Amino acid sequence: MAAKLAAILFDLDDTLFSTSDFAQRARRNAIRSMRAHGLRLDEETAFRELGEVIAEFTSNYGNHFDKLLSRLPRETCWPGVNPAILVAAGVIGYHETKSLELRPFEDVPPVLRRLARTPLVLGVVSAGLEIKQCEKLIRLGLLPHFRSDAIFISEQIGIGKPNPKLWTTACARLGVDPRAVMYVGDNPLQDIDPCNRLGMVTVRSRRGTRHNDAAGATAPTYEIRSFAELPPILVRDFGIAVPDGD
Repeated sequence: MAAKLAAILFDLDDTLFSTSDFAQRARRNAIRSMRAHGLRLDEETAFRELGEVIAEFTSNYGNHFDKLLSRLPRETCWPGVNPAILVAAGVIGYHETKSLELRPFEDVPPVLRRLARTPLVLGVVSAGLEIKQCEKLIRLGLLPHFRSDAIFISEQIGIGKPNPKLWTTACARLGVDPRAVMYVGDNPLQDIDPCNRLGMVTVRSRRGTRHNDAAGATAPTYEIRSFAELPPILVRDFGIAVPDGD
C-alpha cells in the first residue's frame, strides 16, 4: 500500500469539464449574436477572425470583440451600427452559452460526491483569472464538493503553472505534505511534470481533450479516462474507504 493520502487537488479546465468544446460553442454563439445585431460578415470568416484575436491576445484578454471589430472595415462589415451594440451582443451570446451549456463531464459529479464523504481534503489548483475560474466552479455546480479554503487560482496566488511553487503554496496553506497529496490534471507539462518534481501522486486524465496527445518529461503515477477509475485506485492503493454512489 502506498503512503497515506491526505488530499486530492484537481485541475479545472479540461479535467472537470471540456473547456475546449465549451469555448468553441460560446464563441460561435457570440458571432451569431453579433451578426443578428448588424455585423455583416459571414459566420465562418468572423469565427476564424475571432479565433486569431484569441490566439494573439490570449483567452483571458478582456476585449476580444472590440479587437475583432478593429480588424474589420467598418464601411462593409458594420456600416451605420454603433460598435458598442455589436460588442454587447457578442458578450451576451457568450454568457448565455455559459448559462445554458456549461456542464461538468458526466462522470465527475457522482465521483466527487463519493470522495467528499471520505476524510480526504478535496480542492482545486487552477491556472487563470480568479473570478473567471471561480465563476466556472459555481456554474458547474461543483463548488460544494470542495473545501472552501482549498480553492487555489494562479492569479490570486501570484504564481502560475507550471511553477511547482503554486502547489507547494497550496499544500502549505492546507497543512499537508505534497507527498501526501494527489493531483489530477490533463496537461502533462503544466500539471504532471511540476507535481512529480514535488513527489506528489499524479493522475493524468486522458479523455480526448486538447492535451490528450501531448507528451511530458515524466510519467504520471496513474492515467485515467474516466473519474469512475479514481475510487478503485484509492481503495486498492491507499486504503481509502470510498462510499458507494447514491
